[in-house]
Amino acid sequence: MQVTRLEPGHAWCEGRGERRRVNTALVGEVTPGDWLLVFLGDAREALDAQRAAEVNAALDLVLGALHATPADGDAGFLLPSRLSAEQVRQLSGQS
Repeated sequence: MQVTRLEPGHAWCEGRGERRRVNTALVGEVTPGDWLLVFLGDAREALDAQRAAEVNAALDLVLGALHATPADGDAGFLLPSRLSAEQVRQLSGQS
């Protein structure tokens, strides 16, 4: 989510169609325009714009899978279905 406004210890953030008041105690000082990884009402990590886009793309893929819609985004990593058998073995620690 992207920070739009600040309050002591909190930030108002927008992203993925939502607007939330987020606790910023875990990430420290933020400024409007910053990107935050938010979970259960708390900012867990400050992100740069590129990483925020990657996280959003991955979330789009997950939502697409849940709703059985085709995925056109890039999650920033290869899905197992696109890996070779050797790559899957390496990923799973079997080689």
